[in-house]
Amino acid sequence: MIRVVTFGEIMLRMSPPGFERLLQSSSLVATWGGGEANVAVSLAAFGLDSWYVTRLPRNALGDAAIRALRAEGVRTEAIARGGSRVGLYFTEAGASQRASTVLHDRAHSAISEIEPDAVDWPAVTRGAAWLHVTGITPALGGRAAAATEAAIAAARAAGARVSVDLNFRRKLWTEQQAQAVMRPLVTGADVVIANEEDLQATLGIHVPDTNVTSGALAIDGYRQAARELCETLRVSTVAITLRESLSASDNGWSAALYQHSDGSFLTGQHYDVRLVDRIGGGDAFAAGLIFGLVTGRPPAAALRFAISASALKQTIPGDFNRVSVEEVDRLAEGDASGRVQR
Repeated sequence: MIRVVTFGEIMLRMSPPGFERLLQSSSLVATWGGGEANVAVSLAAFGLDSWYVTRLPRNALGDAAIRALRAEGVRTEAIARGGSRVGLYFTEAGASQRASTVLHDRAHSAISEIEPDAVDWPAVTRGAAWLHVTGITPALGGRAAAATEAAIAAARAAGARVSVDLNFRRKLWTEQQAQAVMRPLVTGADVVIANEEDLQATLGIHVPDTNVTSGALAIDGYRQAARELCETLRVSTVAITLRESLSASDNGWSAALYQHSDGSFLTGQHYDVRLVDRIGGGDAFAAGLIFGLVTGRPPAAALRFAISASALKQTIPGDFNRVSVEEVDRLAEGDASGRVQR
């Protein structure tokens, strides 16, 4: 079985019911999520030997997070225990012209205070085919950034491919801080996953003729930015997610894939998505792309699979993408009818 490893922070997600504003009622729904954990769950659902690494406190919440991961088929043996708290985030679902919002409460979380020797990275990555990290964990502080760097170094030494989803979070750090940390981490990566804001804010690479707010897209601009990223930071492949933000309820969704080895720039299918929960959509794309590439699918097929996986996730409440390979393949092959499967 193909072994993949992800590293990051799993958080307790608190959401009001339906489309209510935060604390509009006295009820909040508690679920689990976090960029890298979402990828681990998807890869486990796709049948891979999916290992998730983080640091969690030795308390009831830490235990509950591990149980939730195990319930999804994720391997948790390498999770470090320590620290005093689990990170939280609060989210309310937007609708129509009212945007979705996220409020972080993760200062001094267990992973932000991780020690350099908390994880035996050579042991964790031994025999692994892939390591996936994001730009979210390094934004939590110097220790988390150092741990991410150690994970990447060990994966490369073990012969595993490395993917980095830039995932810029303006509420966690500035563009200057992000570029100082992320440019060295990204250098030499096998796959970088990004959108236009990620490229510009995290790496200082401008995407011509795009608008982050409106989602106006210019394919040639993405091609130029991907080529610049590969040439300046020695990246092999760049995947770019293409979201058209029509409203908080309706988005256009697609992606492109640039390969530096031959200069090819592949564009995938486009979906008009009626959003149920867009949080985790990018993570579902990352997992779909990793699955496609690590299992030997041609790049174009891996891209189609990733776009379809992400489109399906955005119809499912919560962070986790609860779909199978068969469901994703059905959509990727053209069945977007939504007809009842009997």
